[in-house]
Amino acid sequence: MMLTPADFGLAAILGCEPVIENGKDGTLLGLIPAGEFLAGGSGANEGGGKPFAVRLPAYYLALHPVTNGQYKRFVESTGHRPPDKADYGEAVWKGKSIPVEKLDHPVVCVDWNDAQAYAQWAGLRLPGELEWEKGSRGLDGREYPWGANWDETKCRNDKSKGNEQTSGVWNYAAGQSPWGLYQMSGNVWEWCSDWYEKEAYGRYKGGQLTPPGSGVSRVLRGGSWRIDDPDDFRCAYRNGHRPELRFNYHGFRCARTVF
Repeated sequence: MMLTPADFGLAAILGCEPVIENGKDGTLLGLIPAGEFLAGGSGANEGGGKPFAVRLPAYYLALHPVTNGQYKRFVESTGHRPPDKADYGEAVWKGKSIPVEKLDHPVVCVDWNDAQAYAQWAGLRLPGELEWEKGSRGLDGREYPWGANWDETKCRNDKSKGNEQTSGVWNYAAGQSPWGLYQMSGNVWEWCSDWYEKEAYGRYKGGQLTPPGSGVSRVLRGGSWRIDDPDDFRCAYRNGHRPELRFNYHGFRCARTVF
């Protein structure tokens, strides 16, 4: 089913590539077209210099992170464990229950394996790290999804959250990426499919795009509500945690291969 801006009132996708709805879980995905974008940056684990060109095939990436409401349907359908416990922070879920006002917030307290299980159930997949980055920064190597300069009002972070933690996934419209994707910076760190390896971007910079085959940690990208250091919200910033960890600021969004 092809969706239009009128269906959801999303002015951000006017003039953008097609948006589709995944039938299994209702995820909305925007097409990221094939071609080059500028990846990486000056950090030691980002390639250690200026952004460099990477060519990717076309793929779809979700407009927003998976919500509590979506994850609730997954738990009810499969019997998968609910995200009601955390290795760090307090869980929002109580057993299989979630406050109604949090249904449109991103699910948290999910480890990498939980995210992977959800994506497989939905007929989707987790994005690769380079796919996530292209979805965040577009083609021009920008620092943040919205442009060159840090602006704490354009994403959910420790200074913009007030007395809350996560926010609804359609908030912070001014902080969308060039593709119209929401919250590629802030709200929750997002699991990617790749193993985290510090030297990976050095290889990517040289044209070898095969992701690491093993590791100790899985990649997380995007920053979260819990922090306020502008560096952590940059499109090129790379993070990773052990895949079995469930933190109350870890979530994920899904991707789909273009067939």
